[in-house]
Amino acid sequence: MGTLHITDRSLDDRMADRLKTLRGERGWSLDELSKKCAISRATLSRLENADVSPTASVLGKLCSTYGLTMSRLMAMVETDFAQLVPREEQTIWEDPETGFRRKTISPPAQTLGAELLECVLPAGKRIEYLKPPRAGLEHHILVLEGALEMTVDGQSYRLRKGDCLRYQLYGPSIFQTRKDQFAKYMLVIL
Repeated sequence: MGTLHITDRSLDDRMADRLKTLRGERGWSLDELSKKCAISRATLSRLENADVSPTASVLGKLCSTYGLTMSRLMAMVETDFAQLVPREEQTIWEDPETGFRRKTISPPAQTLGAELLECVLPAGKRIEYLKPPRAGLEHHILVLEGALEMTVDGQSYRLRKGDCLRYQLYGPSIFQTRKDQFAKYMLVIL
């Protein structure tokens, strides 16, 4: 089995099905969901029909609305729990809008609390999350290459290679890079 990309048609279809199911479980119409997450009804419909691939921003809003981390949502559309996650089976998702790349090294599971991700944010890019999917969500970020500028609950940080930022998230967060430098980092979520 090769590396999966969210741009693969089968994964897009599974994501669309999961999004429909999540909305259905709550008994929400597309209009209700649109109001709750501030995403247009048309975009939600296109996502649920697998007509478009979701961006990091859109997934962030949906996850916040559903009270899920992005990794948990991704796990819902991927395979069952396995103790060994071979490199070639680690899922890669790329945001079509920013080029942000997220590799799920250790996916979430019902019996394990932590998730391990390897992320790459290209130079000159910014991703903003308005609120966490769950208040107090624990993050540990280790910069492997480049530099990452973070804003967490209004506090700004500049992380360089080898720096680790750890926090519990209660409000908005911003991940961004300068025009001349990308960031590759590990992210642990608990």
